[in-house]
Amino acid sequence: MELTLAAAALAVVLIFAVARPHKWPEAVVAVPVAALLIATDVVSLSQAADEVGRLLPVVGLLAAVLVLARLCADEGVFRAAGAVMARATDGSQNRFLAGVFAIAAATTAILSLDATVLLLTPVVLATASILSVPARPHAYATAHLANSASLLLPVSNLTNLLAFTAAGVSFLGFAGLMTLPWLAAVAVEFILLRWLFRRDLSLPPKLVAQEAVHVPVFPLVVLGLTLAGFVVASMLGMSPAWAALGGVLVLSGRSLARGHTTVTRLVSAADVPFLVFVLCLGVVVDAVMVNGLDTVMRGLLPTGQGLPALLGIAAVAAVLSNVVNNLPAVLVLLPLVSATGPGAVLAVLIGVNIGPNLTYVGSLANLLWRSVVHREMTTSATEFSRVGLCTVPVTLAVAVVALWVGLRLSGL
Repeated sequence: MELTLAAAALAVVLIFAVARPHKWPEAVVAVPVAALLIATDVVSLSQAADEVGRLLPVVGLLAAVLVLARLCADEGVFRAAGAVMARATDGSQNRFLAGVFAIAAATTAILSLDATVLLLTPVVLATASILSVPARPHAYATAHLANSASLLLPVSNLTNLLAFTAAGVSFLGFAGLMTLPWLAAVAVEFILLRWLFRRDLSLPPKLVAQEAVHVPVFPLVVLGLTLAGFVVASMLGMSPAWAALGGVLVLSGRSLARGHTTVTRLVSAADVPFLVFVLCLGVVVDAVMVNGLDTVMRGLLPTGQGLPALLGIAAVAAVLSNVVNNLPAVLVLLPLVSATGPGAVLAVLIGVNIGPNLTYVGSLANLLWRSVVHREMTTSATEFSRVGLCTVPVTLAVAVVALWVGLRLSGL
C-alpha cells in the first residue's frame, strides 16, 4: 500500500510538472504531496529531513549558477555570441551550425543547460531570422546540446551535481573522466543533425552587414575566475557553491551599479519555486525507494564497471528518464550504483543526460525549449522523438565507450 501511494504521488507530481496548467510553479503540487506522504508516514519525517539535507548544497549551487547565467545575459554575453555566429556564417549554413554547436556546448558546460535553453536559444532563433535561413536545424541543436553537452562539469546540470556527490571524485577528476564522453557526444550530435537536416542546411544564408562585435570582457573574466574557483574549492574540500556565490556577488554588484539588472530580476533568476520543487521531488522519490522500488531497480541494473555493464546501466537510465523524467530517474538510480564505483555513477549520468533527447518528457529542459521556440517554428512530440531516435542510441553508445576508455586510462 505504501509503495502504491508513493508511486501515485510521484506520478501526480511529474504530470503536473510536465503540464504546468496556467504556468503554475511545479512546487504548487509538489509541496502538499510531499507533506501528505510525511503525514501518512509513507516516508518518515527523519528520512525526509535527511533527503532535504542531502540535496540542499546541490540546490544552493544550482541557484547560484542560474543567477550567474542571468547576469551574463544582462551584461550582453549572449548578444555577443549571436553576433559572432552571424559573422562566422560567411555564406554557409554549415558554418552557422558549427558556431551554434560550439557556443551551445560551451554555454551548457559552463552556465548549465538552463542558460542554453532560456538565454541562448532565443539568440539562435533571432540570428536565423536575420540570415533568412530555416531555424529548425539550429533550434534542435540547442535542444540536444542542452542535454548531451551537459556532461562535462558538475555545474552543467542538476543531474551532474547529484552524480558528482555520489561519484566521490574531485571537480577536476569529474571533468577529466567526462571530457571524452562530452567531446564524443557533441561530435556525434553534430554529424547526425547535419545529416538529418541536410536539405534545410543547403539553403544559403542571406548576406548581412558585418557589425562590430562588442566583447563583454569583464563578465567573461569573472566566468573564468569562477571556473577556477570551482577547481580550487574542490581541492580544498569546499563546496563549489562558494565559488559560484563569489562570481554572483562580483558580477551582480557591477550590474546593479550600472543599472543592467535589478534585485527583483536576480531573485527571479534563482527560480526559488523550482528549487523547492527539487527538494520536494527528492522526498517523494525517497518515499518510492524506501517502500520497495529500490529492490525492483536493483534487479534490472547490470553490475560492475566493464563496458557491457556500463552500456546496460546507461540504457536503463535513458529508458527510465523517458518514463519518469531524468531528475527522478537519477534520484532513483544513484543510490543503487554508488557503491559500485565512479564508472557506474557516470554511466547513469550519461543515460539521464543524453537519453532525454528522445522525448519531451525526458527532461524539464525539453519542455522549456518547446515553450521558447513555439513562436518561431512549429514542432511536435512526434518530430522531436523522430529526431531523437536517429541520434540518441548512437550518441549514448559512443559516449559510454568514451567513458570506458577514460576509466581505463585513469586506472579506475
